[in-house]
Amino acid sequence: MDEFIAELRILKAWAGNPSITEITRRIHAAWRQAGRPRNEWPARSTVGNCFQLGRRRPNTDLLLAVVHALVDGSTAAVSAWRQALRTVLGEVEASARVTAYDRLPAPPPLLLGREDLLRRARSLLRTDDAAPVVALEGMAGTGKTALALTVAHRLRAESGPDTPVLFARLRGAAPDEPAVDPSAVLECFLRLLGVTGERIPYDLDARVQLYRQSLAGTGTLVVLDDASDGEQVLPLLPAAPTCRTVITSRTALRGSHGIERLAVPPLRTTDSAELLGHIAGTERLHPGSAAGARIAELLGNHPQALTIIGRHLRDHPNWSLADYYRESLTILAMEGGIRSSLAASDTRLPHDARCLLRLLALHPSHDMDTEAVAALAGEAVESVRRPLAALAAVHLVRQVAPDRYRLPVLVHAYAEERVCIDEPASRIQEALARLTAHYRTRADDTAPDGANRLGASAVRQRIEQEGAWSEVTRPTARRTVTYAAA
Repeated sequence: MDEFIAELRILKAWAGNPSITEITRRIHAAWRQAGRPRNEWPARSTVGNCFQLGRRRPNTDLLLAVVHALVDGSTAAVSAWRQALRTVLGEVEASARVTAYDRLPAPPPLLLGREDLLRRARSLLRTDDAAPVVALEGMAGTGKTALALTVAHRLRAESGPDTPVLFARLRGAAPDEPAVDPSAVLECFLRLLGVTGERIPYDLDARVQLYRQSLAGTGTLVVLDDASDGEQVLPLLPAAPTCRTVITSRTALRGSHGIERLAVPPLRTTDSAELLGHIAGTERLHPGSAAGARIAELLGNHPQALTIIGRHLRDHPNWSLADYYRESLTILAMEGGIRSSLAASDTRLPHDARCLLRLLALHPSHDMDTEAVAALAGEAVESVRRPLAALAAVHLVRQVAPDRYRLPVLVHAYAEERVCIDEPASRIQEALARLTAHYRTRADDTAPDGANRLGASAVRQRIEQEGAWSEVTRPTARRTVTYAAA
């Protein structure tokens, strides 16, 4: 809605920036001509409010009357604005649909390799000095929700089955729906806390105040699953010291005061192999087998991908373990749900970060420094820091050292798929040529760091073996990136 109002302000400027008084006069004239009774005509202040941000339930009729006044009655223009407004209001309505309960969903039947995180989260949430909040953050599919539910169930078991619970899915990374409006979540939570509808205020700040008053002294456990950002969760945090909150998010909730952040990384290889064997069955994958460890490593020890492949192993006994090589594993994982999970994170990125992610797939290894990234993007090093930070914030790249980044295995596979769909061959060709020139310069550098020169030379040779890239196609891009596995 704020974007719509911002466009309305631009329209006002385009129309010669008439005063609110003049716009009101035009609306009154149009409605008089249309035969509308005088008691329906808007006041000047009401018309002025149409240009204010933060509106949640706008007067559609009046907004379109403002547009009509600004475009001098153009039917085509009003029609276009009406359609835009319908789209916006549909999203507003969707953001008000909330999944909230006063009970916890069932915990996962198996949670491997997370005991250390469980201990740390429970320790942080046991303090009585404040209203403790723990955010479990990580890339799509690392098992954040499973971990959060396990933490919540164990905390409730410790404090007793009568401990009040509030649970909401915030749809921060839902692929087909907008993130939930925190005001709508508060309305649901207040009703679950026994507040009747007529006592629930409309204003967000008033709802927050009533919510926190209602939670005081209750010891409520709040679980907020799939948060989009700190702005969404801050109104939903209790202030009472006895209340505890667990959040899951794909986004790093930096700058959110009082939130303890715990990263949820991929599993260790031993735990990954155990998870794979548990799902596939011991008759398909013996405990401690080298094949299980090999498959786990090829999938980057990613829990969701391991679950997908484990089910495939169980359901396809005619596939030998040798059939699960890098290419087939990647395709099966992508088709099984990894692609849609990563796409949900990708689509919410700024445009420059999305473009950069695709170009990163052209680098012949998953590890790269900012200079190589800048060469791929054709930008200065300082210019790629912001999109790299945006990618790191949603865990699509991982910063492993200052100015050094790593692309997770499955993110690399996703970016490789997208680069030849979203980027023209000429842009791919230019990016690879810049990267070759970058590593040629680095390999020929006479600086005393011999190891860096050797590494740069090896990368350059890998790229140059691919030829001049006169015909850049999807198979060419795939061959380029597979040098990392050679």
